[in-house]
Amino acid sequence: MKKSYKIIIAVAVVALLAVAAWLIFGKEKKEHISFTTAKVQKADIQNSITATGTIEPVTSVTVGTQVSGIVAHLYVDYNSVVRKGQVIAELDKTNLISELNTAKANLTSAQSSLNYQQANYKRYQTLYSKGLVSADDFESARLTYQQAQQQVNTSRENVKRAQTNLGYATITSPIDGIVLSKSVEEGQTVAASFSTPELFTIAQDLTNMQVIANIDEADIGEVKQGQRVTFTVDAFPEDVFQGSIKQVRQQATTTSNVVTYEVVISAPNGDLKLKPGLTANVTIFTMERNGVLSVPAKALRFTPNPVFLSKEESIQDCDGQKKVWTKEGNVFKAYRVETGTTNGTLTEIVSGVKEGMEVLTDFNITGDNAEVEQDGQASNPFMPRRPNRNNRSGNGNTQGGGNQRR
Repeated sequence: MKKSYKIIIAVAVVALLAVAAWLIFGKEKKEHISFTTAKVQKADIQNSITATGTIEPVTSVTVGTQVSGIVAHLYVDYNSVVRKGQVIAELDKTNLISELNTAKANLTSAQSSLNYQQANYKRYQTLYSKGLVSADDFESARLTYQQAQQQVNTSRENVKRAQTNLGYATITSPIDGIVLSKSVEEGQTVAASFSTPELFTIAQDLTNMQVIANIDEADIGEVKQGQRVTFTVDAFPEDVFQGSIKQVRQQATTTSNVVTYEVVISAPNGDLKLKPGLTANVTIFTMERNGVLSVPAKALRFTPNPVFLSKEESIQDCDGQKKVWTKEGNVFKAYRVETGTTNGTLTEIVSGVKEGMEVLTDFNITGDNAEVEQDGQASNPFMPRRPNRNNRSGNGNTQGGGNQRR
């Protein structure tokens, strides 16, 4: 009995030892490190800002009237094509003709009075020279004559003003263009007592439009005259229209504590698709470098961590604040580079590497033994693990070219 009990105990001890050995040595933990690379290649690097604006004609004129009256005739309508000097409307001229006739009659009367006073003055001048009239009578005759002259001048100006007002009753187009809006109808009375009534709006050339875009104060410092612009309109969502900045206006506009500046953008409109008043979604390219040697910006932030190197692998570093890394066999080699412009995603490489080279941009650690953080600190086995701990990235997103594995 005792012998059988000892055998059972021995078997249990062996079994426990076997389980412990399996837990410690039997479960082989493996890790797998992969590196993401990208080619040094030519690309277009661009920075842009977006805004909204309104499409307007480059030149538009509001046509009004300087005299009051009833609209007697309208000779144009919406979308009518007009020429400079063409009659587009007429006001009733009855009162204006009457005013002109009255002014002419007053001028005739003043001229007759002047003729009489001129003759009377000459008589007094002769008598005064002979000592037959007093100096006071002579001066009185001369004053009356001078007043008659002034009255003639006044009456003559009144005739000119009446003629001008009569001419204002015939309204002509000031430019060649097309009628965009019409604000009156025949028979309507317009009053020009306090302000000039608006009758028509005429756009000069709809084949040459412009976009007035509102740029936020945070972006206006990057906007310069001559920069390339693209824009779309909801009426033609598939079309991308081209333009350039013609003017950056200095006047600020504040709306709900938001400060914006107006930017004028050229908008050629040969096919007449763009219409005044359309809302444009504008993209302004504040920086453009086309066909320059570049690498992903994160390649300049990549640094191999010695913690993840095997015994066969080594690091060959270099001097310089900006560098990129390659993996040549078992050697991680750094190349000092000179950079140019960047848009946050791509960075221009001025010198240091050649086109076609594969540079490291990122690495991934996968496997059951991925227990070491990138900074080289061992994780605490007694602490809870983060979700997805067995699939971690060293520098962020894994984008780029082929992978090198070990």
